[in-house]
Amino acid sequence: MGMTITEKIITAHTDRENVKPGEIVECKIDLALANDITAPLSIETFEKSGATRVFDPAKIALVPDHFAPNKDIHSAIQCQMMREFAYKHNLELYFEIGRMGIEHALLPEQGLVLPGDVVIGADSHTCTYGALGAFSTGVGSTDLAAAWITGRIWFKVPGSLKFVYSGKLKPWVSGKDLILYTIGQIGVDGARYCAMEFTGETVEQLSMDDRFTMANMAIEAGAKNGIFVPDEITEEYVKARARRDYTLYDSDRDAEYEEVYEFDVSDLEPQVALPHLPENVNPVSEIPEIRIDQVVIGSCTNGRLSDLRVAAEVLKGKKVDRRVRCIIIPATQNIYKEALEEGLIETFIDAQAIVSTPTCGPCLGGHMGILAPGERAVATTNRNFKGRMGHPSSEVYLASPAVAAASAILGKIGSPEEL
Repeated sequence: MGMTITEKIITAHTDRENVKPGEIVECKIDLALANDITAPLSIETFEKSGATRVFDPAKIALVPDHFAPNKDIHSAIQCQMMREFAYKHNLELYFEIGRMGIEHALLPEQGLVLPGDVVIGADSHTCTYGALGAFSTGVGSTDLAAAWITGRIWFKVPGSLKFVYSGKLKPWVSGKDLILYTIGQIGVDGARYCAMEFTGETVEQLSMDDRFTMANMAIEAGAKNGIFVPDEITEEYVKARARRDYTLYDSDRDAEYEEVYEFDVSDLEPQVALPHLPENVNPVSEIPEIRIDQVVIGSCTNGRLSDLRVAAEVLKGKKVDRRVRCIIIPATQNIYKEALEEGLIETFIDAQAIVSTPTCGPCLGGHMGILAPGERAVATTNRNFKGRMGHPSSEVYLASPAVAAASAILGKIGSPEEL
């Protein structure tokens, strides 16, 4: 019986010859990460355990990105805990302000997560790294602390769902639209504790940035992980960055899947997820006129350079509606610098948008764009739960950078074709 890519990677990190869905296994890990919200909990658990050292100072990444730069005293204390732990244990992968970025954009950029890896993180969107052909998933802070000590983690092996996309994408349609459409089709629990394996002729043409976006939102369908079989596009991205050796895995032709979904996306148009679930998806052309107060372009989902290029293409020579606050957040310092060199930042400022230092900030209602009662935002983030970006009566509409930028100009939800 053949194995899926997810099963092969898990097997390679155990002492077994093969694994099957539903089995409980213990895996060696290649990288364990946490941020300024989740790391303090792990640090407290680590210290209560009596442990005196981490399993490997080169395999633990700490990134202050949620409430950093610190928004208040409490967040400053959380970052202080993380900083002191990193220095105490000589962690090589602690990223201070000025060197940090949004964790799920930063670590691939730095060549720290690679094909064939098992990566865990105390953040649900750790599944992003499946874009590289890695098995990566979120865990609780207590499990993460145990992994810091032992270098191992236990899993129930997930079953796999295969998503096959065919057709050439229309202009302004991106990986964000593919994953929103998919979640709209299967629901927020449609892939519960499964591996979402993305494949097909459409996927083969996607950039790495689009693949990161799709893998990132696998958790919004309830998945354990999202994953792509590595190809030439993957290798081109990885070879320029990798700090160590890596292994490419694929799925066997006779691998078993719990279900196979096939989507012809030739006629797919930009998608928007309405409040208050990522599954509440509609084509942008079918959305009635909805006035908005804010637009956020950024996050671990859509804050990469290609996302900013699309936003700049839409915004160039135009102005953000006077009633709209448009906040643009490059996901890392390198992305910020490249956007500056390409003139994208000038385009944003000329359009009367603001540009922030890298931060998760508004995505989780932390800072840099919290919504007031009754306000509506279009965001390139990944969740639109009630109160996600601020007041419980506010509303979040999830969309691609193209739709978000067009909406900022229009003052309502709309597409670039309306400009």
